Amino acid sequence: MVLMFEEAYKQQPTNEELGAQTFFANVRASHWKSAQQANDPATPTAMKTILYKLAHRIVMSSPTPSYQSNDRFHLHLSILQELELYDDAHKLLDSDTGRAICSTSLSCNEIRRNIWRKRGMILDEGKLATRRISEKHDRNWLEFLSVLDATFSYLSSSDGSSDSRVESSEHVKETKEFLNRIAEEDGAKDRSAALALLELEKRAHDHGISNDSNRLVILMQDYFTRVGHKACCFEDLKPYLALKEDELSKWTSFLQAVPRSFKTPEELQRLINSHKLLRYNLTQSELSIEAETSRATLYIEQYLEGLKLGSNLPTTELQYADDLALLATNTLVTLWRLTSNEEYLFNAVTLLEFALTKSKQSFQARLALIRLYRLLGAPSLAVDHYRAMGIKQVQNDTLSHFILSRASTFSLASTGDLTLATDCLESTQIYLSNSQETADFVVRAFQGERYSQIPEFIVFEERLDNSLQRDIVKMEHLRMRLTHEQITSDVIDMELIELKFIFDRTHHDNRDFDIMSDYQPKVSSDIFSQTNLLEKNESHGWLRAFLKVYIRAFQQGSDLDDSVEEKLLIGDRPKQSFGAESRPPLKQRLAEAFTEEEVAELTRDELLFVQFARSLAEWLQPYHDYSRPPPNVVLAEAAKQTELKTGYPLKGVDLAALTRSSSPTKKDEEPPAVTEPPQQVAQFFEGEVRENFAEALNWLDSPPSSSQSTLWRDAKE
Repeated sequence: MVLMFEEAYKQQPTNEELGAQTFFANVRASHWKSAQQANDPATPTAMKTILYKLAHRIVMSSPTPSYQSNDRFHLHLSILQELELYDDAHKLLDSDTGRAICSTSLSCNEIRRNIWRKRGMILDEGKLATRRISEKHDRNWLEFLSVLDATFSYLSSSDGSSDSRVESSEHVKETKEFLNRIAEEDGAKDRSAALALLELEKRAHDHGISNDSNRLVILMQDYFTRVGHKACCFEDLKPYLALKEDELSKWTSFLQAVPRSFKTPEELQRLINSHKLLRYNLTQSELSIEAETSRATLYIEQYLEGLKLGSNLPTTELQYADDLALLATNTLVTLWRLTSNEEYLFNAVTLLEFALTKSKQSFQARLALIRLYRLLGAPSLAVDHYRAMGIKQVQNDTLSHFILSRASTFSLASTGDLTLATDCLESTQIYLSNSQETADFVVRAFQGERYSQIPEFIVFEERLDNSLQRDIVKMEHLRMRLTHEQITSDVIDMELIELKFIFDRTHHDNRDFDIMSDYQPKVSSDIFSQTNLLEKNESHGWLRAFLKVYIRAFQQGSDLDDSVEEKLLIGDRPKQSFGAESRPPLKQRLAEAFTEEEVAELTRDELLFVQFARSLAEWLQPYHDYSRPPPNVVLAEAAKQTELKTGYPLKGVDLAALTRSSSPTKKDEEPPAVTEPPQQVAQFFEGEVRENFAEALNWLDSPPSSSQSTLWRDAKE
């Protein structure tokens, strides 16, 4: 399609419609270089400058001025910013039209803010933000940050001399008065000014300007008094909880004074926030088994009491006390980590299953249950909760790791149960729709002159096309397939080609690890890390280690070499990552030792396996190379099969090679000498693998305790 439009445009270079369609065809095929996309990483720096200058000239000579629409104005500013023509950009922004556009368009105002900062106009930006806050009642948090950045700009732009510190101190006083006034005006309606006061004090303390050691704690107490009845209070205060010993003592005493009884949802939420804040600052000595057991009991008791406040809520609403159940879950996980007693996990599962009967839409409870059920070896229950969440679209990329991370560990594909394999395939639909639809969105944005949206669409498409989770799921699905599908030469060849492309990709990690409610103390690891299966998280290193293993295995099972693959692979290939030409040859990269990153992400058993697979591949490599048919014979056989299927032979292939290969002629080289297998190969199944298998058999023979059985029955009910 691209070639068709390009040839047509060459024949009619004055046809604007053909030119536009040629451009759109390149966009749909992600041929950004052909579309003269300056931000493509493969575009040389000199060419980028030329393209931006050309764009600048086109914008300036256009009969329609850029200020006719917000998106045209944004495009014009973006070009000036890339060319570092900040003075020209400032002239546009300083006009009446420019100010009017920036006051109504967030995207234009954002680029204006960046240009002003690069021109050194931080103080001017602060003054403008002050006027927008006070006169136009703008409560955008970015405006408050601009005020704070201007307040401390004297220190960031100088060497910290006494004069700059005096100027900054004076500005801090002015900003403090301004924010206090706004906070009083807003009251409980908006928390932006109160939060800005906290940030102001923290920065003043960090720069050594604030001498009042109690000021931050007083502001935190005031903020809790204002906002403590809202669920956002804990996350808002979390960045400011790194307190000194005397400050922490006052803060703890304040929180402990929060009433433990409640009659309204607001009072309950204030109590929940006090629990979260107190727990966050617990010391290691306070995380004893007795103390954590007492806390878990208290949270559960208050949770059951709090359910009474939501007894009349619709089934679609969440209970006011849900966070107490999550707090108890965090505490029970800590107890499990301290004791290695799985009964605490069973108790957490029972509590969360009960909580879901009261709050059927509790996303957080289901996420926690998925993690806990995988730890307990109950993947089918984890799958049930994952499916109940109704994951859709791009969430398959950001959240599927909850259920599909190391999914092959639980796969029963060899017995015909394709549940997890099906989930792998369903999670990849977003990548197919992305490649088909996002390019059309870009074209529509061009046609509708929505230029500010185009870079976001391009980044979105790039991050999904090269998603780390996509290829981790691909690897897990492949490992499941090989246990139940017949392994034919076609499967080997196609998987080998795809894995090679994956190995050369530069991956983006789009997974969301922060979505789980984390109420663990700062001295311990977060709840996501604590509930990691096998205490390891798959990432770039894990994927590369297994790609090396499977690519080498498929190479030895395939008749394809690079020359044959180059001639047989017809059609559009996946887009190569930037810098692919400068990489060492694939064979050299596959033979490299496992890096520290790769080893760190592998479990003990996985490390033994990949080391065994590498030693096995190196031992068998000479025999496979010798037994592999010559490339011309492989090509001739492929051409013959193609002619049988399509009726048309492959061009440029010598079919006589098949006749010659059937003759009893010997290869020129001598067959490799037979050698004994390396010790790592010979002893692999005699060491830890046998011990682990025996341990698993012994575990199956020992029935679960009565308490565990009871908890399982209760959880299922």
